[in-house]
Amino acid sequence: MNTANNKRRRESRRRIENAFVQLLQDRPLQQVRVSDICKLAEVNRTTFYANYVDIYDLADKVQLSLENEVLGLYQDEIDARESRHDFLKLFRHIKENPLFYKTYFKLNSDGKLRFAMYDMEEAIHRFDNEHIEYHIAFFANGLNAVIKKWLENDCKETPEEIFSIIRDEYKGLDWHTD
Repeated sequence: MNTANNKRRRESRRRIENAFVQLLQDRPLQQVRVSDICKLAEVNRTTFYANYVDIYDLADKVQLSLENEVLGLYQDEIDARESRHDFLKLFRHIKENPLFYKTYFKLNSDGKLRFAMYDMEEAIHRFDNEHIEYHIAFFANGLNAVIKKWLENDCKETPEEIFSIIRDEYKGLDWHTD
């Protein structure tokens, strides 16, 4: 019986997704072909189409999977409805999984981490809700730029050094390193 989560099907998906991620490192999404993925993953086209509608469906599912993995790092904060500004946790995850993040940036059309949490209540309190959208834009774009530059440099600096760079740029915020 070919159920949605049987071992063979999960293995096929894993191989397809790994091949896709590998191919994305050398070319843009628009140049990745199903035949290339199937050849690298050693699966036939029928297997690919049994799991994905097309390349863009695969890209969406890989991106969602990446976002869910990162959100899992912060599940305790999400459940408690609090933010500890624990970017060190994110930076350690990036250092351990650079290919993961390089792929995410390639798949995300606006080139930004959509899961980089910004504590709206904290920001409203800190900035008296004045020009809040500018503070959010500044923070999000700055964080993304630092992470992209770090990835371009093959994560040579430690997560602690990157955290220090971010913390120094945003002096005055109450940072936690738990």
